[in-house]
Amino acid sequence: MTEFSRKTKETDIFCKVDIDGCGNSKIDTGVGFFDHMLEALSKHSGIDIELTCKGDLHIDAHHSVEDCGIVLGKALKDEIFPIKNVERYGNATVVMDEAATTCALDLSNRPFLVYEVNITGKVGEFDVELAEEFFHALVMNSGITCHIINDRGRNKHHILEASFKAFAVALRRAMVINEKLGVPSTKGVL
Repeated sequence: MTEFSRKTKETDIFCKVDIDGCGNSKIDTGVGFFDHMLEALSKHSGIDIELTCKGDLHIDAHHSVEDCGIVLGKALKDEIFPIKNVERYGNATVVMDEAATTCALDLSNRPFLVYEVNITGKVGEFDVELAEEFFHALVMNSGITCHIINDRGRNKHHILEASFKAFAVALRRAMVINEKLGVPSTKGVL
């Protein structure tokens, strides 16, 4: 289990992560839809996540969402690396009614994000563009190479929820124990 805190003039965040958990979560960011997405990420990844954020929501949710990605990413990195005896690669396509989104990822320790979820506007009070900000901060701080591609859909809520769940399931699959692999790299280190 890893605990991580970060305090700036814009946010005050505490995060606790256990990759050997059961998908239990306690999330309070002050951004309702974002809380819902983080709860789904926790549940479908099997990772226990406790995360609280006090942010400058009187401005908007940007700093809170991005900084939660930073903190969660750092906590995940501490939990995942150095890796050995895991699959390393994971992928999933998750459907939510008419929407389908695919995520493929690599626990490479070389962060990179491809995010092709072309929607605009809001879900409730949540600016949908903040999902990309979150995933960018998360993968850059966790050392994960991640491709999230929306295959189809019309409902923004469904598209974003499928994106978070696809990431979660792909991450869960990448962390599956495989003793035969040792360090899953021809380099001998990740």
